[in-house]
Amino acid sequence: MPTGHEVRQALHAGRHVFSTAIVSASTFWPQIIKQSGVDFVFIDSEHVPADRETLSWMCRTYSALGIPPVVRIPQNDLYEASKVLDGGASGIIGPYLETVEQARALVGAARWRPLKGTRLQAALDDPNSLEPELREYLEKRNADTLCVANIESTTAIQNLPDIVRVQGLDAVLIGPHDLSCSLGIPEQYTHPKFDEAVRTIFRIARAAGVGAGIHFWESIDHEVAWSQAGGNLMMHSSDLAIFRQNLKSELDTLRSRLGLML
Repeated sequence: MPTGHEVRQALHAGRHVFSTAIVSASTFWPQIIKQSGVDFVFIDSEHVPADRETLSWMCRTYSALGIPPVVRIPQNDLYEASKVLDGGASGIIGPYLETVEQARALVGAARWRPLKGTRLQAALDDPNSLEPELREYLEKRNADTLCVANIESTTAIQNLPDIVRVQGLDAVLIGPHDLSCSLGIPEQYTHPKFDEAVRTIFRIARAAGVGAGIHFWESIDHEVAWSQAGGNLMMHSSDLAIFRQNLKSELDTLRSRLGLML
């Protein structure tokens, strides 16, 4: 399993990184996920009602198995990010990120934790303003921490050239549902307008040396096509989606073979 630092290097270099989203806090899940060969696991605390203690147990369990856990926080806030990192997360995903200021808040937590306030602002403005001993300590302490921005709106696309220039950001990750709604074409993932938006995001991110991906679960063909357009963060499906799809398929097969299909 790669370290967080190795995952970060791969994202910036354009090499493929594989992940999936995990909803379940079941103790059986981490070993199964390890066997899948993912490079890191995406744990959501924006839409999933998991408390802070549960998140911490999940993060520390995955970390103990050598799988970096990256948590999507509820909002782009330095303190929300610091809470999950203190709880054992190996990285953060900022939801519905639209501005440079939001990106800087994420980077502040990921790259310069535990600095806050004016000391953090100074470090973000100019890392050379830090005492050499302090800078070396913080860079070593946070070397494995992934920092990813969810790009989910037309405003985010407009501001993306500036967002990806924020030093310390490792990747952008498209949230397809919210982006499709922002584009005015809800859940129309085959629509040319949606495809164009994905390719635009990937082009801008990769030109800046930042990783690019989309969290997708409907079609591997689309994931492959978008990868060929520059995407290298392969955020494939989730435990919930895979369970739902396979359970339905197998039950349909069972009913059919029993002669119970209408």
